[in-house]
Amino acid sequence: MKSLKTLLTMVAVAGFAFSAAAEESESILKTPLKDITGEETSLEAYKGKVILVVNVASRCGLTPQYEGLQSIQKKYKDQGFTVVGFPCNDFGKQEPGTNKEIVEFCESTYQVTFPLMDKIHVKGPEKHPLYKKLTEEPSPFPGDIEWNFGKFLIGPDGKILKRFHPRITPESKEVTEAIEAALPKKAA
Repeated sequence: MKSLKTLLTMVAVAGFAFSAAAEESESILKTPLKDITGEETSLEAYKGKVILVVNVASRCGLTPQYEGLQSIQKKYKDQGFTVVGFPCNDFGKQEPGTNKEIVEFCESTYQVTFPLMDKIHVKGPEKHPLYKKLTEEPSPFPGDIEWNFGKFLIGPDGKILKRFHPRITPESKEVTEAIEAALPKKAA
C-alpha cells in the first residue's frame, strides 16, 4: 500500500511539473506585446514556428548584426522560422529613435523584413513581462540581458531552447545549428 501511495505521489508531482512547463511555454507565447505600429499582438502569432527573439538597437557597435538577422530570416522563413526584433534603448542609449524612425532605418539600411515590436525595456524596474519570463526564474537561461543583440531561441511550442550572448552573430554555426535542430520536421 505504501508503494502505491508513493507511486501516486510521484505521478501527481510529474503531472504538476509537466503542467507547469506547458503553462510557462504558453505564457511566453501569450504575453501581450505591441508591434512597431502600436497594434496589440503576442508571440502566439508565431506559434508553431521557431522564433529568435532579439533586443536590437540602431546605434550600437553590434548593429551590423541586423544583416545577419535578415540573412537567417530569409534562409529559414519558409521552413517555420522567424526573427522577432525588440528595439531597446537600455544600453548606452543606442536606440533613441521613435518606432517610425527605427522602421525607416531598418528597412533602408538592412532591408529588414522580419517583425519588429514596440520599443521596450529589457532590464530594470520597467522590464517588459516577456523579458521577465525570458531572464528570470524559472527560465532555463536566467540572468540579466548583457547588451544589445542578446538572443533567445524559442521552440514551436513556446519553450525557451537556447540563449546566445550578444556577440554571437546570427549566422554563426552555433545559432544556425540550433535553429535547424528546432525547425519543425517535414513528414516524409
